[in-house]
Amino acid sequence: MKRIALVTGANKGLGFETARQLGAKGIKVLMASRDKSKGETAVEKLKSEGLDVELVQLEATNSSEIKTLKGYIESQYGKLDILVNNAGIMHQDEPLGTNTSENISSSTLQNTFDVNFFSVVNLTQELLPLLKKSDAGRVVNLSSILGSNTVQSDTESPYYSVKPFAYDASKAALNSFTVHLAAALEGTNVKVNSAHPGWVKTDLGTDGAPMEVVDGAKTSVGLSLEEETDFNGKFIHMGEEVAW
Repeated sequence: MKRIALVTGANKGLGFETARQLGAKGIKVLMASRDKSKGETAVEKLKSEGLDVELVQLEATNSSEIKTLKGYIESQYGKLDILVNNAGIMHQDEPLGTNTSENISSSTLQNTFDVNFFSVVNLTQELLPLLKKSDAGRVVNLSSILGSNTVQSDTESPYYSVKPFAYDASKAALNSFTVHLAAALEGTNVKVNSAHPGWVKTDLGTDGAPMEVVDGAKTSVGLSLEEETDFNGKFIHMGEEVAW
């Protein structure tokens, strides 16, 4: 039976390219999209390339939709091999070159954590029983170097002045989830890692980013594949560990 992957935020950017690269490996990819129309367009594009992909609609912060999706995957496929928690946001209130910790609003902080952290924990916990049925379950949490407290406290780091607090804190919390969940699942067939894709040309990364999307997706894809990673509970960029 084919391996089954679920990629969130798969209608564009890194999620779309991750779905494409996983599909090219012969994996059946469930492409989760909040916007059904955009999701349909993305799925048709990859189907035209001969890839085995399917649209699943998901509003990541909607618990009932998460439960419905879990039921669908269980009834149709009986297991899940790969979960790529790709969906995430950076609020427009947080310009990249500023430190927002003194004035970030509670609503922006809450909204950012709802999408980047709480929904990821909720979805992952819901799908764990299906991941445990896989011979080589993989959970990939799409993080960012900006969530590294080591990097953020290093005055010599090129990222030192880039401090959108809500975004950074949500990714640091996500990294903590990776460490804790990997420890909880020790001894099972499920491995959990955080991925730093790099600074990539996406809506979030802007056209000023140095990396193309095709390269940005490689870290998540590598961490998804049984034959390409033995990492567990690590923060990885292009096969190398990143400091927490």
